[in-house]
Amino acid sequence: MLKIFRPYERALFTFKKSNNMNSPEQIEAERLLSVLFYSPNATAVYRGEDITILSANQAMLNFWGKDRSVIGKGFRAVLPELDDQPFFGILKNVWDSGETFTAKNYPAVLLTEDGPKKFYFDFEYKAMLDEYGKTEYILHTASEVTERQEAMHLVEEKSKSEQKLINDLSALNEEYYATNEDLMLKHEELFTANAELLKIRKELLTANHTLAENEKRFKTLVEKSPVAMASLRGETFEVDIVNDMVLQIWNKDRSIIGKPLLEAMPELKDQTFIDILSKVYETGQPYYGKEIKALISNGEEMKEHYLNFAYQPIVDENNNSVSILVVASDVTEQVHARESVIEFKNRLEIAMDASRLGSTEVHLATGKMESTAQFKYNFGYAANEEFNYSDLYDAILPEYREHIRGLVQKAVLTNGVYKAEYPVRWKDGSIHWLEAHGRPRYDKNGVADRMVGMTTEITDKKLEEQRKDDFLSVASHELKTPLTAVKASIQLLNRIKDKPYSQTHIRLIEQSDKGIEKMCMLIDDLLNMSRLGQDQLMLEYKTFNLHEMLSKSCNHVRLEDKHDLILTGNESIEVYADEHRIEQVVVNLVNNAVKYAKESREIHILTESLDDHVKISVQDFGEGISESVIPHLFDRYYRADHLGSSYSGLGLGLYICSEIIRKHSGKIGVHSKIGEGSTFWFTIPAKTGRIIADAALN
Repeated sequence: MLKIFRPYERALFTFKKSNNMNSPEQIEAERLLSVLFYSPNATAVYRGEDITILSANQAMLNFWGKDRSVIGKGFRAVLPELDDQPFFGILKNVWDSGETFTAKNYPAVLLTEDGPKKFYFDFEYKAMLDEYGKTEYILHTASEVTERQEAMHLVEEKSKSEQKLINDLSALNEEYYATNEDLMLKHEELFTANAELLKIRKELLTANHTLAENEKRFKTLVEKSPVAMASLRGETFEVDIVNDMVLQIWNKDRSIIGKPLLEAMPELKDQTFIDILSKVYETGQPYYGKEIKALISNGEEMKEHYLNFAYQPIVDENNNSVSILVVASDVTEQVHARESVIEFKNRLEIAMDASRLGSTEVHLATGKMESTAQFKYNFGYAANEEFNYSDLYDAILPEYREHIRGLVQKAVLTNGVYKAEYPVRWKDGSIHWLEAHGRPRYDKNGVADRMVGMTTEITDKKLEEQRKDDFLSVASHELKTPLTAVKASIQLLNRIKDKPYSQTHIRLIEQSDKGIEKMCMLIDDLLNMSRLGQDQLMLEYKTFNLHEMLSKSCNHVRLEDKHDLILTGNESIEVYADEHRIEQVVVNLVNNAVKYAKESREIHILTESLDDHVKISVQDFGEGISESVIPHLFDRYYRADHLGSSYSGLGLGLYICSEIIRKHSGKIGVHSKIGEGSTFWFTIPAKTGRIIADAALN
């Protein structure tokens, strides 16, 4: 958007006649500058070493918090609040050096009703040089990007928070796995201890030691164990021995000792644990459970726990089960943490899919990439195709590769984020634009071993920017051409102003009038375009006779007597519509017929009644339009060469026509055949279709 005023630079300052700020010519230039700078983009013009403000549009005055009384005053006198900021120094340097200064996301503290406030701007101080290479003016264009800057900061903060959460969850998950491994080691130690216990028991039996001594040693082993342990005796699984850790998991105290397990913990009745214990007791085969859900009462409600546990049967000398040793650990927090990580990952994937973001992780040493399907698709690859780092760079257009490599290397050196926009060529030869972000990851030695990256396709955005740039270039050229002609005519008139009035005076005045009329038409197109973009093109409905309106329109074509306008159809048709806008559409279609079918002497305007609609057609007998061009004729900014010939215009006429007809709840189109001519047509509701028009108003 910063370049929008550049095409007018030479046109805006060709009216300057002297350095006198109050000369009539300077006033006219200011007036023209105000018209051309009637834009939401802030614009100002300065001159002189004290940076005198020659002009500023309303958007720039709004940034400053000033009115038009600042015109003609020095920059520092008008904006003293900027003295401690670098802007005057930059302007002075641009004036002295003649070198343009451009800035992105630049901070500025401006006075507001609430006091000083920081804003961010994209702006340019453009040095306008005279024929001797000296600075004659400085063109200042700016646009506020505070919201964009704040949004980028917010995204960065959110990304940091999310990354911290991921890191915390990863650390918690690693701790869980470490704890689990430690538990398994303790299980193995326990089983080893149990084997030792059995061995000791056999030895005690052999040595005729008492059972009481054996049970005492076993109880001591359980109660002193560093993991949750309990011994359940007999077929009713009477709670025989427990340690504090298992009581904590069960949410019970030592009063349960001596009670059957179901009596001590009635909440286990409809759960699987009693059935598992029964099977272990009957078969003598141990059971290992991992992350089994258990509902345990906390006195008021049932609370969900996840347990890792082992049921180990204890047998007598006849190999019959007498009790079951329970070894358990509560892994509820680890399970919830893992589920949270999975949930966060799923939500992140859904968000990325919805925004069409592709992500990847590159192993810098090998060039191997772990990419999402969307990331591969952004480079023209299918989800099941192999896609490595070398393929990525091969897809980037050659002139962008070194720049991207440089950004990646810089990010690795600074542990920063690289951001870039670049085109890629798909395997089918088509060109697509991508926006990419990436950040390196480092191993425990601080060496960058991976690069995490994200891409999204911005081809449509780039094409729209190109179309706008092309349109601005055309608009500047189209305005400059009649303006140059008017200037030349006025200069010649000025030279012969003291001579007797002659045909030369008349010819120059007519040329000036035609040039000004053309500029007015171009500016009208731009204003209509602006209103359409803001949906402010209002319609004034009334009932009128269509034939009478058509017979009075296009008089400029009739006066030139180069074409015959032949009006046919029902002369009594009345419509309920905006007469001025409908006439504007007809005039535009007739002007196009005159421009593109110069050899067609006759131009037919036909009106037809079709149920509750009226159809108006403009037919010429020129060279016709190619079928490949027709689908784009009503697009905004479209200006195609017509059978190899170039024509002037902004490419807005047919687009504006289509929008006017759309607002009337009508349709517009064209039929054409090479060598036979073209027929442009549109339909609008007739008088009987007033309800439709009223609906459009509402």
